[in-house]
Amino acid sequence: MGSFISSSILLLFLLFPTIIQHAKPAMSLPLSTNSRWIVDEEGRRVKLACVNWVSHLEPVVAEGLSKQPMDMIAKRIVTMGFNCVRFTWPLFLITNDSLASLTVRQSFQRLGLLESIAGIQSNNPSIIEVSLIKAYQAVVSSLGKNDVMVILDNHLSKPGWCCSNFDGNGFFGDQYFNPDLWITGLTRMATLFNGVTNVVGMSLRNELRGPKQNVNDWYRYMQKGAEAVHSANPDVLVILSGLSYDTDLSFIQNRPVQLSFSGKLVFEVHWYGFSDGQAWVTGNPNQVCGRVAKDMMRRSGFLVDQGYPLFVSEYGVDQRGTNVNDNRYLNCFLGVAAELDLDWALWTLVGSYYLREGVIGLNEYYGVLNYNWCETRNSSFIERISALQSPFRGPGLSETKLHKVIFHPSTGLCVIRKSFLDPLRLGPCADSESWSYSSDKTLVVKGTYFCLQADESGTLAKLGIFCSDSNSKWEMIADSKMHLSSKLRNGKSICLDVDSSNAIVTSSCKCLSKDNTCDPASQWFKLADSTRSRSEEQSFLHFDSIFDLPGKGFLSNLMVGSI
Repeated sequence: MGSFISSSILLLFLLFPTIIQHAKPAMSLPLSTNSRWIVDEEGRRVKLACVNWVSHLEPVVAEGLSKQPMDMIAKRIVTMGFNCVRFTWPLFLITNDSLASLTVRQSFQRLGLLESIAGIQSNNPSIIEVSLIKAYQAVVSSLGKNDVMVILDNHLSKPGWCCSNFDGNGFFGDQYFNPDLWITGLTRMATLFNGVTNVVGMSLRNELRGPKQNVNDWYRYMQKGAEAVHSANPDVLVILSGLSYDTDLSFIQNRPVQLSFSGKLVFEVHWYGFSDGQAWVTGNPNQVCGRVAKDMMRRSGFLVDQGYPLFVSEYGVDQRGTNVNDNRYLNCFLGVAAELDLDWALWTLVGSYYLREGVIGLNEYYGVLNYNWCETRNSSFIERISALQSPFRGPGLSETKLHKVIFHPSTGLCVIRKSFLDPLRLGPCADSESWSYSSDKTLVVKGTYFCLQADESGTLAKLGIFCSDSNSKWEMIADSKMHLSSKLRNGKSICLDVDSSNAIVTSSCKCLSKDNTCDPASQWFKLADSTRSRSEEQSFLHFDSIFDLPGKGFLSNLMVGSI
């Protein structure tokens, strides 16, 4: 009988291979919203996987143009997997005539940045004698030629580094933040880029903050700003930030924004490791992640459930990988971002600055490009976020039935299986197994009777067909809800883990509470909803497509008999 079963399954596999073709359709602009999703003109979800490009410091020129040609930078953005740029700009660029009339050369000359002038002359000679706003437009155009979307982000008013509570740029009525001038600037910028198809959104103001911030003025002016932008450029998404350095939108929960238009409103939030000080170092990672993620849902994440797109327009880490606070935060952030399938923009593209806070040529360790803008600073980081650069689900993406993927934030990989004979291991999420997670806590490969099972601590996790025992039940435990835990037949609790070869194993659960020296990253997983199909030929564990073929009754009975 065993021989018959093996032969039957092999025959089915040979006769009915299913190759999934991932032809990425060209998006149709402009963008709009459909409930919590951003969609193209055809109604298909477009996930914003952006990187921040700074152009709001004293020179008021996009950083890096003294290091590399802008077209090469745009192409590098594409090769790293990003599909859009959040492009910052200071209000005075469009409202202060004396600043706006400067040429690029004059702007750098007034700051004594002669080396940068020589670099721009060499790498981007076409902009050296044009006005600052023309240079800004040139970068947007270069990004467009490379099919990169752009979100125009009004970062502050007076050019310079952002941000502090007392820099005069924080809230309406501050020294450099005249609300009427701000609305004038938004209107001019929206008008200037009306018809520029790759400009898909405008972020009205970055990180509102300071002693003057209050909810009533937020509604008064943000609604006015939104109306002004939409009136001047009805195509763009209108993106609203919150209070307290854009970490708090909780007031929206009981007081919705009132606008005359629909289908264009997006909210943005920022989330860094340092948003919570050194909590990730001083506290237990499971407990900190649980608390911080819960707080994020209370202050902004609830908007997804209310039917609004939520754009994490800034997150990031020290790319050197030596910052423990950042490293632990990132594992938590990526888990939440995968679970909610959020749109996002990484801080930052910038490898080095012309001038930042008085320092010429400052090295930016949060930058994905290196000091000379010619290579990625940390290629493993780019690989790690690559799974989140594509949507897991959303309108128009129903390639397969809704299922779960088991995402591993520490690596950015998912649980896969090449064949029945191979162990479960981590691999590209595009090749992930499709799982169902039942109410009785069983994880089953969809279309089969195979469930995830634990054997003994320290051994490979396995698939089995007898799924009623405790070692086939998996609960998300700890404050982080990131440990998948099961009980062995002897009553011992174990957790899913990853060994040095990326094989999926079971181990004693670690770092569940109190200990701040312990790192649970290898045991952190997220069950993320997906309708994305596998990118490669399906393994013979998948029978959904076979059951849909003519004669499916016979094949179904054969498979049930086999089990």
